[in-house]
Amino acid sequence: MSTRVIILRHGQSSYNSQGRIQGRSDLSILTDRGVEDARLTGEAFQGLNFDKVYCSPLQRAQQTATTVLTNLGQLDRLQADNRLLEIDLPLWETMFNQEVREKYAEQYQAWKQCPHQLKMSLPQADGSKREFFPVLALYEQAANFWQEILPQHQGQTILIVAHNGINRALISTALGIKPEMYHSIQQSNCGISVLNFSGNWGDSPEEQQSRRVQLESLNQTNHLGQKLPTLRPNNQGPRFLLVRHGETDWNRAGKFQGQIDVPLNEFGRKQASLAAEFLKTIHIDFGFTSSMLRPKETAQIILQDRNITLVEDANLREIGHGLWEGKYEAEIKAAYPGELERWHTHPESVQMPEGENLQDVWNRATAAWQQILAQVGNQSQTGIVVAHDATNKVLLCYLLGLGLADIWKIKQGNGAVTVIDYPEGIEGQPVIQALNLTSYLSGGILDRTAAGAL
Repeated sequence: MSTRVIILRHGQSSYNSQGRIQGRSDLSILTDRGVEDARLTGEAFQGLNFDKVYCSPLQRAQQTATTVLTNLGQLDRLQADNRLLEIDLPLWETMFNQEVREKYAEQYQAWKQCPHQLKMSLPQADGSKREFFPVLALYEQAANFWQEILPQHQGQTILIVAHNGINRALISTALGIKPEMYHSIQQSNCGISVLNFSGNWGDSPEEQQSRRVQLESLNQTNHLGQKLPTLRPNNQGPRFLLVRHGETDWNRAGKFQGQIDVPLNEFGRKQASLAAEFLKTIHIDFGFTSSMLRPKETAQIILQDRNITLVEDANLREIGHGLWEGKYEAEIKAAYPGELERWHTHPESVQMPEGENLQDVWNRATAAWQQILAQVGNQSQTGIVVAHDATNKVLLCYLLGLGLADIWKIKQGNGAVTVIDYPEGIEGQPVIQALNLTSYLSGGILDRTAAGAL
C-alpha cells in the first residue's frame, strides 16, 4: 500500500515580510498575501481528499491550514501536532536577520555553513547553561513524527501544514539526507511538496526492509502564479533548469531504452512544447544536453525561439542497459532471474549485462556536471541541462549528498523541470529550489507522466 504525503509551508507571515527570525515565536500572523496564497493553494488541492491533516499549532500554520481546508470542505480532518513546530532558535527569535548576523556572527556562520554544528548555550533556572543543537533536535523531532504517523495511515493521503525548517527536516529524514545538508532544499511560502511511502511501516525487521519512499515533487509554486521559486537574496551563482526528455514510444510501452537512440513520440514533442511555454518568460542564457536524440530534440524545442548555442555532452547520456535494452520487464525477468528485483531494491549492486552499472553513470555524469559548472562560472545566469531519468537521478543524489542506492527516492517525469541554484557561487553548496515540476503537463500538482522502464 502506498501512502501519499503532501507537505505545505504556511503562507507569507508578518515576520517573513519584515525579515525577522520566527522560530517558535507565535507573534507572527499571515499577511494579506499569505492569506491569498493559502486560498490559491486550496484551489490547487481541489479534487484531493485528505484522510487526515496535521498542522503545527503556531497560528501562521493554523491560519494557512484553516483557509485551505475551508475551501475544500475538509476542516474536520485538521489536527494540531507539536512535532510540527518550527525549528527552535530561542536566542534569535523575533530578531531581524541583520541583527542576528551582527550579534551572533560566529553562530550565524555555523548556521549557514555547517548547520548541524549550530550550538546555543541556553541559560537554566539554576544559573547553569545547557548546550542545545537546534538542527539536530529538529531532525530528531521529524523522525519521531514519521515513526508514529506513517503506520496509522497506510494506503491513505495526508496533508502536513507546517514551516520552512521542519518541512525540510521531514523531507530530509524521509529520504536520508543528512543534517549538514539542511540548506540544500528549499521550502517557499505555500510551496507544495509530495512524498510517496510504500511498504509496511511497522517496527519489525521485515516491515522495515519493505519500506520505500519517493520524492515525487519539491516546492511547487506555479499554483501561486510563480512558475519557479525566487532566487535567494544576494544570489551569486548560476541557476540550472535540469530537464528530463519528453516521452518516447518505449517510455509509453515500458520498454528499456538505455543507449538505444529512440526519438520522441508526438506526445513527447507536445511535452517539450509545454515545457517551452512554461519557461517562455524565464530568461535563458545557455543550454547543455545529452548527445542522444530524445533529450537533444527536447532541448531544441525549448530553445527554438532563443538565440542560444546548444552544447552536447555524451557524458550526460542514459545508463547503458546492455542486453536489457529493447526488452520489456517480463522478458528481463525470464532471461535474468532475480536481477530486475535486485535492480529495484539494490540498484547500486547491479551490473547490466554487457552494459554499465550506476557507478559508471555517476562517474561520467558528475564529471559532466563539474565541467558545465566550470564553463558557466559564477555568472548570475540561467540555463537548461536536458538529460535522462537515471542520469538526472544520479546527479540529484550527488547534489543532495545521497548515494547510488538512493536513486529510486527521486522522481523525474518526462518533460519535468528541476531547479538547482548556486546562491554562494559554484564553489558553494547547491540548493534544490524545486524538483520534478510537472503541473504545466498535467494541469495539477501530481505527476501524471508515464512510468516508463528504468
